[in-house]
Amino acid sequence: MSSSIPRSAAVAAVVSAALAAGLVSGASASADEATATGTAAATTAAASVRIHDIQGTTRVSPLVGKQVTGVTGVVTAVRTYGSRGFWIQDPQADDNPATSEGIFVFTSSVPTVAVGDSVSVNGTVTEYVPGGLNSGNQSLTQLSKPAVTVLSKGNQVPAPVTVWAGSVPDAYTPAGDPAAGGSINGLTLHPETYALDYYESLEGTNVRIGSSRVVGATDPYHELWVTVKPFENDNSRGGTVYGSYDSQNTGRLQIQQLAPVAQQPFPKANVGDWLAGTTEGPLDFNQFGGYTLVANKLGEHVDLGLEREVTEKQHKNELAVATYNVENLDPSDPQEKFDALAKAVVENLASPDIVALEEIQDDNGAKNDGTVTAGETLKKFTAAITAAGGPAYEWRSIDPQNGKDGGEPGGNIRQVFLFNPERVSFVDRAGGDATTATAVTGSKGDAHLTLSPGRIDPANAAWENSRKPLAGEFRFRGRTVIVVANHFGSKGGDESIVSHHQPPARSSEAKRLLQAQAVNAFVKDVIALDKQADVLVLGDINDFEFSGTTQALTDGGALFPAVKSLPAEERYSYVYQGNSQVLDQILTSPGVHHFEYDSVHVNAEFADQNSDHDPQVLRFRP
Repeated sequence: MSSSIPRSAAVAAVVSAALAAGLVSGASASADEATATGTAAATTAAASVRIHDIQGTTRVSPLVGKQVTGVTGVVTAVRTYGSRGFWIQDPQADDNPATSEGIFVFTSSVPTVAVGDSVSVNGTVTEYVPGGLNSGNQSLTQLSKPAVTVLSKGNQVPAPVTVWAGSVPDAYTPAGDPAAGGSINGLTLHPETYALDYYESLEGTNVRIGSSRVVGATDPYHELWVTVKPFENDNSRGGTVYGSYDSQNTGRLQIQQLAPVAQQPFPKANVGDWLAGTTEGPLDFNQFGGYTLVANKLGEHVDLGLEREVTEKQHKNELAVATYNVENLDPSDPQEKFDALAKAVVENLASPDIVALEEIQDDNGAKNDGTVTAGETLKKFTAAITAAGGPAYEWRSIDPQNGKDGGEPGGNIRQVFLFNPERVSFVDRAGGDATTATAVTGSKGDAHLTLSPGRIDPANAAWENSRKPLAGEFRFRGRTVIVVANHFGSKGGDESIVSHHQPPARSSEAKRLLQAQAVNAFVKDVIALDKQADVLVLGDINDFEFSGTTQALTDGGALFPAVKSLPAEERYSYVYQGNSQVLDQILTSPGVHHFEYDSVHVNAEFADQNSDHDPQVLRFRP
């Protein structure tokens, strides 16, 4: 499941105490907008102010909630769709680098001004919080309910500020003010010290970047990510790696375009491609990426031909085990998706002996009618694998209770084991169902599962509205291998790294921590019987290799995150907001002494994706 917050999520318009720096009442300016203003007592007029007076030296305007008159500037860009309005900029800047000279004027209807118009605006200073005040996002200072007078036309647009590697500080953000609940809203900006302060000081300003590498592929919403710091945590495939909570990668910027796609196609770029030449436009702030260059001039897309990776074929006496999140696969998906996923299993993953799948939906997909079986989904998928030249995989799984495992409503996603019976056998022990827990049995040096397939501790509150781990016992060349397939709780509800709370609140971690502890306890039960047991814990862990979740999984040396066997620049399975990061993992018990690990990059870096996750493969000799 994706770590991003769904765009279809309802946008809250509830005022939060987290915006304590003067924002105490709220109103919706449109169906998708949350705007916080000052108190009624603060609505007295402030006449003839300049844009930099409105922007001020913090993230929140000192004039929030006030009516202002005679705000002058030159129109630098016009947006006729979405959040409609236009940007103006004062050509006579002050000498304070913390105060922006640009501002967005929200019109709600299609603006009637043109680029180059010199205008005078009367309106209300508001702080628009993309995603709603409960999202934790920073706010965008803007003028609302404007009365606009065009003073002259055809004026020269103020020269853009060049954003480049040398202008963006290496430090990301100051720590939030404890007295304001960890918010940075009230802190004076230091654009020469902190990257977020630097970008905030340019909010609404016309900016430009030079030739820049793409670090986040074009998405379905016609946006991509670039970096202005080409050597910042870079890897050989062109990405920028997110390696710790303190490594936010300050050079990343989201790129959109002002022109509607119907008028001007947006480039379809992969990670490692370039936008060559100049990209120019106002610096905006939005819910799905924070600071965004909204281009009225877009650089030329240079395709560098990124190729999908192919892993090595396992040797005869090696067991190859993979995990792959196939993103809500169900029979209603087009055959092309089944074929593409199947081709990846056969060609890119070299037909692993065992494949743990995540996000297999039930037989009628998102239709919410009580169906929980997934036999049709799996028949269609395994048939596609065979047609692609792969093995005739068999499968094992446990149907969930309807509506109890989270995910898309009605979809009933679950984990599934595929296995090649020509290479490995599955040990069936009957009795496993959605609510019955499997356990560890056997004698010293010989651990087994009581139920196979079986779920781990399904009654544990950690798994409420979340996928329960699926455990299976396999035999390979006379050796028992226990595999636990997981799909931990998503990051939905977490604040983004551009939150006004610094550090941002990551509320979803609490559930994943409990889930990791439950799995860790189960693995400890196995190795208490057999210290040399071959146990693999794998799946969409939805958390980083450096996270508390992973630390809980590995507690007591029960498991080792195999992705850490890779060089730091190769550790990623997912790309989010231009950060290449780990979400999918395979962890090994101490009995797995020697292995080869591969994060096989076939999806996350590409505009054309069959899933948003990259599969992981581990090869070892039991």
